[in-house]
Amino acid sequence: MAEYIPKETIAEIRDAADIVEVIGEYIQLKKQGKHYMGLCPFHGEKTPSFSVSEDKQLYHCFGCGAGGNVITFVMEVEQLSFMETLKMLADKKGIAVPDNVLPARETATDKTTSAKIEAHDLAARFYHHLLISTEQGKEAYEYIRQRGLDDDIISRFQIGFSPGQSDMLSSLLEKRGFDLGDMEEAGLIGRQESTWDVYDRFRNRVMFPIRDLRGYTVGFGGRVLGTGDPKYLNSPETSIFNKGEILYGMDIAKKSIRKQNTAVLFEGYMDVIAAYRAGVDNGVASLGTSLTKRQAQILRRNAERIIICFDGDNAGQESTEKSAEILEQEGLHVLIAMLPDNNDPDDYIRENGGERFRKEIIDTAVPIMSFKMQALKRNKNLQVEGEKLEYIEEVLKEITTLGRAVERDFYLRQLADEFSLSFEALKQEQYRLYKESRRFYQEKRNNRPSSQNTRKLTSVSYMNQRLLPAFQNAERMLLAHMMQDRDVCLEVQEKLGGDFNVEQHIAIAAYLYSYYAEGHSADPGAFIPYLQDNDLIKTASEIAMLDISQHLSENELVDYIRQIKNYPKWVEIEQKEQKMKEAEKRSDMTLAVKLASEIVDMKRALKK
Repeated sequence: MAEYIPKETIAEIRDAADIVEVIGEYIQLKKQGKHYMGLCPFHGEKTPSFSVSEDKQLYHCFGCGAGGNVITFVMEVEQLSFMETLKMLADKKGIAVPDNVLPARETATDKTTSAKIEAHDLAARFYHHLLISTEQGKEAYEYIRQRGLDDDIISRFQIGFSPGQSDMLSSLLEKRGFDLGDMEEAGLIGRQESTWDVYDRFRNRVMFPIRDLRGYTVGFGGRVLGTGDPKYLNSPETSIFNKGEILYGMDIAKKSIRKQNTAVLFEGYMDVIAAYRAGVDNGVASLGTSLTKRQAQILRRNAERIIICFDGDNAGQESTEKSAEILEQEGLHVLIAMLPDNNDPDDYIRENGGERFRKEIIDTAVPIMSFKMQALKRNKNLQVEGEKLEYIEEVLKEITTLGRAVERDFYLRQLADEFSLSFEALKQEQYRLYKESRRFYQEKRNNRPSSQNTRKLTSVSYMNQRLLPAFQNAERMLLAHMMQDRDVCLEVQEKLGGDFNVEQHIAIAAYLYSYYAEGHSADPGAFIPYLQDNDLIKTASEIAMLDISQHLSENELVDYIRQIKNYPKWVEIEQKEQKMKEAEKRSDMTLAVKLASEIVDMKRALKK
C-alpha cells in the first residue's frame, strides 16, 4: 500500500530544492533587480517574460500566466505527478523518502513509461559492461580506441557494444521481469513475423545511449562493427523517445553551454564525442535529423549564441543553411564553423588535433552572411565574367534580406573591395533588387510576427497589468500581504471576510482563511500548491511575486479595505448616473432630481 509523505518531509524537500537552482537546470536565468528572468519553458517566446523570485521561492510568467513553486514547476515541465516530483527532488537532495510513496492510483501508462526507462538504463549498463569488461567486446573496444577515444570518454558517454547474438538483451530483460510487449514498443527488441520469436533490435554494433534533459536513457544510436547495413541504426520513435525533442549530449553539455552562453551544434553523436575530447564541451547534436523548432527552442533557453559545425560537403552545407534559419527565428545569434570540403568534425580532429579544431574552426566561426557568400562561390569560376556577375547578383539578393543597415553597408563594401567595384553602383543595384522583392518580403513579414511586434505586445501586457483599477490593485496588494503574514490575514478575515470584488480573489482569500485555520504558517511557496486549481495557482503566484513592503501599516490596511468596500458603491453610483441621464432624456425631472440627490448623498458618504 502506498504511503503518504509527511508534511514535514515535503517542506524539507521544498526548502532544500532552491527554485533558482532547479529552474536554472532547464532554462538560462539572468538576474534583473530582485528577480531572475528567462524564456518561459511553457510557451514559445523570444523576449524573456518568465520571472523567478529567489526570496519568495516562486515563479511567474507574465506571458502565459504559468506560476507556482519549485514543486509545481517540475510537475509541469516534466509532466510528473506530485508524488513523482517529490521523489525526484528528494533523490537529488539526498532526502530519504520511502520507495512505496508513489501513489496506488499510478496509471498503467505511468508504470509502462517507468518500465521502458528502466529497461533502457539496464540496456545501457549492459552494453557498456560488454564493451569494457568482456572478450565479446574486445574488437569493438579496440575500434573505439583507434577512433581516439580513451576510457574516460567511453565512460563519460557510456559507450557500449551489442553482441551479434540475437537474444542476449531480450533474455536479460525477460529474466528481470520486463514485459516483452512493452520492450518491443520501446524499440529495444523486435519479433520475427513468421515465428513471432523475439530478437534484439541492436546486434553487433557500437552503442551510443541517447539521454533526455533529465539524464534518462530513452534511446540508442548504433554503428555497425565492420561491414553491414544499415551503417547507423537509431531507436524508433516511441512514447519516451521523440527525436525532434532531444539533442544528443545535452545532459552533459548543459552546464558548459550556460556558462559560455554558447552551444555548438553538430550533426552526429560521434562529432559531439570527438569535440568533447578536443576540449569543446558545449557540443550537442540533432541526431542526424533536420533540426526542429522544438530543438531550437531548447537551445535558446540555454544560450544566446550558437555555432553550427556540420560536415563540409554539399549536404552538410545545405543543412547548415536550413538550421541557421530555424535558429535565427528563435532569436539566437548564429555563427558558422567552416570545415574544409568533405571533412566532418570527427575526421578533422583525428587528422589535425583538438587544438587546431578549436582555434581554426570553432574560434573562427563566421556570421551567416559570410557563410552564404562562401557557399555561393562553390562550383563557380569567378575568372569567367558571366559567373562572376551571377555571383555578385546572388550576393546582392542575400544582402537585401539583412535587417540592419550597418550589416548591408558592411557586406556591400566587402563586395566592392573584393571585385574593385563602385560602392555606390552596388548600393543602387541592391536597392533595385530590394524594390523588386519588397512585396514578397512584406508578405513574409506580415505572416510572421517580428521580434519588435513581440516586444510591443509584451510591453502592452505589462502596461495593462500596471493600469488595473484601484480597487483591483488594492485586492492584489492585500492578498500579497495576507500570504506573507498570518496576522494580516486574520485581521482581513475579521474586517472584510469574503467581500472581495474579483471572483478569483474571493476564492484565494477563502483558501487563505482555511490554510491558516489548519495551523499552517505563512509561506507563499507552501500555500500556492494548496489551491489545487491551475487558474487560481497562476493568479496567486502572480500576486505573490508583487514587490511589497515587509510590514503592512495600519493606515495601508484601512485604505486597502476602504477601496475594496467602496467599489460596489461606486458601481451603484455609475448606474444611478446612467438612470438619471435616461430620465432627463424622457423629461422625467422628478425622477432625475431624486436620483441626483441620492448620488450626492452617496458621494458625500464615500468621502467621509
